[in-house]
Amino acid sequence: MRVLIADDHELMRDALVMFLQNAGGIDASTAGSVDEACALIEKDAPFDLVMLDFNMPGMNGLAGLTRTMNIGGGQRVALISGEATRDIAERALGVGAAGFIPKSIPAKSMVNAVRFMATGEQYAPVEFMTASDAPSSNPLAAKLSRREMQMLKGLTEGKTNKEIARSLNIQEPTVKLHMKNLYRKIGAANRTRAALIAREAGLF
Repeated sequence: MRVLIADDHELMRDALVMFLQNAGGIDASTAGSVDEACALIEKDAPFDLVMLDFNMPGMNGLAGLTRTMNIGGGQRVALISGEATRDIAERALGVGAAGFIPKSIPAKSMVNAVRFMATGEQYAPVEFMTASDAPSSNPLAAKLSRREMQMLKGLTEGKTNKEIARSLNIQEPTVKLHMKNLYRKIGAANRTRAALIAREAGLF
């Protein structure tokens, strides 16, 4: 089985290669961007599965996914991410992705998912797809919409508005609007205070 892993973080690429090749029967190649992945597919196909990191250069939301899927006679392409939301996962599956893999899943589960998708099946972890976006018992979370929770999570991770917009596939002005509402609801004057409030409330 041949798998192509495209991720702009070298350590993550190396870890995925190690997991897959140690499982036996899987030959893993790597790329650091969408352009590099597409070039490898055109030069060195066929691959049984292509794995794309959602946040790497050239992805432009799901545009990089559909671009890669359409190369040649069509490719089986899965989305991998440590930050993508359930909404993004659902949209990826909806446009025909082979699957969605959170980077947080155990190595054995990832290997099994790769084998499953390479046989022609579509994969997404049930736990991720059915999980609540926020603990309803948390008083702070109860005040916020799902999108505002995503903004707050981005703040706690130290992301800029631009980075949050890219990770959620929305426009930066939309992020600013959500941020304004978020600050008002939780009583924060700025990004730092909002992140501190989230940490103190036990979120993320």
